[in-house]
Parts: sequence; C-alpha cells; structure tokens
Amino acid sequence: MRLRIFIAVDVEDPLLVQALDRVKDLVVSTGVPMKPVESHNYHITLRFIGEVDRGLVDEIVETVLKPLEARRFRIHFKGLGAFPGPYRPRVVWVGVDEGAEELKAIRYKLEEGLRGLGVKPDPKGFEPHLTIARVKGSRNIHALARLIEQYRDYDFGWMTVESVRLKKSTLTRSGPIYETLYEAKTV
Repeated sequence: MRLRIFIAVDVEDPLLVQALDRVKDLVVSTGVPMKPVESHNYHITLRFIGEVDRGLVDEIVETVLKPLEARRFRIHFKGLGAFPGPYRPRVVWVGVDEGAEELKAIRYKLEEGLRGLGVKPDPKGFEPHLTIARVKGSRNIHALARLIEQYRDYDFGWMTVESVRLKKSTLTRSGPIYETLYEAKTV
C-alpha cells in the first residue's frame, strides 16, 4: 500500500487561525481564480516526501521522527507574499519571521534522516511559509499584487511549536484530506 506523505508543523491556535482567515478572505475577494487552503489544513510543510510504501512510513517514524528531539520554540507569522512573485503567483503565503532558523534546523535533521533511508533530497530548498491559497489563473492579478504589497509586513501573530507531525494526504475533488500518522512532541 502506498501513501502520500509529508512532515509539517500544524497551525491550530484559534487567534492565529482567525488572523490568517481574515487576510485569506481578502485574498479571495480580489477575484483571482484560486483554491484557498481550508482553515483546518493550515500548516508549515517541513518536507514533502510524496508517494511511498507503507514500510518506508514506519522506517521514517522509527529512524527520523522518534529520535528528532526538537526543542519547543515560538514562531512569528509576518507578511504576505507569493511564489514566484506577486505578479506571477502560483502560491500565496504568509511568512515566518522569528522561528525560521529553528524550522530550518529541524528541516536539516529531517533531510539527513531521510537521505539515510534512500529518500532523494528536495531540490527546491526550504523557505519557511504557510500557504493560504494556490492561484489557478491570472484574472485580476493586479488587485492581488496590490493586496500582497499592502500586507507585506502584516503581523499575523505568534504560536508555540509543540510538535512535528507526519501527515498522510489524500487528494479528493473537494480538496486534500490530511491525517496525522505520527506526532513527535517538542521538548
């Protein structure tokens, strides 16, 4: 059996989710064709792994996540942006200000462990962010670019990272369904 998996930090703090939702609603209101991320799916992807055999999932838990020992830390969400840029966006995101270095350190440990299991390195690198929408077209793109500029330094709030989770992603017509397969608590 093959599973589509990734490793992430979930964003569940109610006040932070409200702040993200408010700006996501503004992003959607620009009229740009897009698929917004559902509030209960907010997360920072540390490492997308893709489709793997169930056996490898168990190995990832045992050799990468159980010994992770990440320290508890705080993340500050600040600024709105887009990849690759505001006038040609594919992804609209909220940035990570403080806490980005800690996320990068965890990502490095994950990459090392995954490489030891034969998982190919991620060629894209890692820039900590939270995706709030995936852009599907260019209609009204200037309105979105103006909004991104207006909110580029917006303070969304803080959260404490209490765990790193291995997630299963099931793709459906109405959007992805995420399920936590393993949770590595921070110390």
